[in-house]
Amino acid sequence: MKRPIHLVIMAGGVGSRFWPMSTPDTPKQFIDITGCGQTLIQLTADRFSSVVAPENVWVVTSARYRDLVCEQLPEVPESHILQEPCMRNTAPCIAYAGWKIKAADPDASVVVTPADHVVTDVAEFRRVIAKALDFVEDSSSILTLGMRPTRPETGYGYIAADRSRTVAGEINPVESFREKPSLDKAVEYLAAGNYFWNSGLFIWNVATLERSFRTYCQGIAAIFDELSPLFYTAGEQEAVNRLFPTCENISIDYAVMEKADDIYVFPADFGWSDLGTWGSLHTLLPKDENDNACVGDGVKMIESSHCIVNMPAGKRVVVQGLDGCIVAEKNGTLLICRLADEQRIKEFSK
Repeated sequence: MKRPIHLVIMAGGVGSRFWPMSTPDTPKQFIDITGCGQTLIQLTADRFSSVVAPENVWVVTSARYRDLVCEQLPEVPESHILQEPCMRNTAPCIAYAGWKIKAADPDASVVVTPADHVVTDVAEFRRVIAKALDFVEDSSSILTLGMRPTRPETGYGYIAADRSRTVAGEINPVESFREKPSLDKAVEYLAAGNYFWNSGLFIWNVATLERSFRTYCQGIAAIFDELSPLFYTAGEQEAVNRLFPTCENISIDYAVMEKADDIYVFPADFGWSDLGTWGSLHTLLPKDENDNACVGDGVKMIESSHCIVNMPAGKRVVVQGLDGCIVAEKNGTLLICRLADEQRIKEFSK
């Protein structure tokens, strides 16, 4: 019998590298940053709409973004919007959702995804997810999706796959996880052919999720064991507000994935981007003959090249004589800076 499928969308980040479009009040996952008419979290939910029923979708987010989630994903049950009182990275986020799902549906398979990634080939994405779910149906393994690299990218972590063993035709055991590399190392990874970008997408069943935390992250497991008796009661949020901040601030990669010995990677290619920077948005969007990527119906480019421009609907802007720059405006705040200096945007926004 097929396991029930649940989707966990992690939506608690603040998206500070996309300022001024993304702000602490309305971070990038709640913005139509690509100009397609949907926000990033809406695009994420839509990608899974043929795979997961709306009543099995969970969103873990900051308490301050609860109303935004309700507004943008009205089909998700309000009881499935889990409110973190503070940021504690992805491991506590996933544990909270996992323990909640276990209490309601202990035989479920679970897909964990960030809210702010972009996929251009949705049909291929759905094929990969369906095959990934088949893989974990009767397995105690963890499966992660690895994106086939198209360039020597230094902004992503990598997954090294054991290509000598293949399961289900496309899936390989994980040899190791690697941190964001230097450019020379990224070139080496690209040439090796068995290194893939770490997508942050994980597929496993509830029993495997729980066992992994109990094995590799006992402190977090103990906190959610303490919270479990209050799940689905009026006292849950108060208890979460009290105990969640005591969780270790740690990513799921460090807490579990890099330690697990039964973990596999599914190399995939469906036009993925984690949309972490203005540069990644420039890479993703269509460009004009001068390599300019523009969002907004009132943007006019003159004698400019290699720029990314993002303007609100109805706002007119003429950009002349710029090369390799970011031009973005929101609510009266205008950013103009070199793309090469985009890592300084956090500094600029203070």
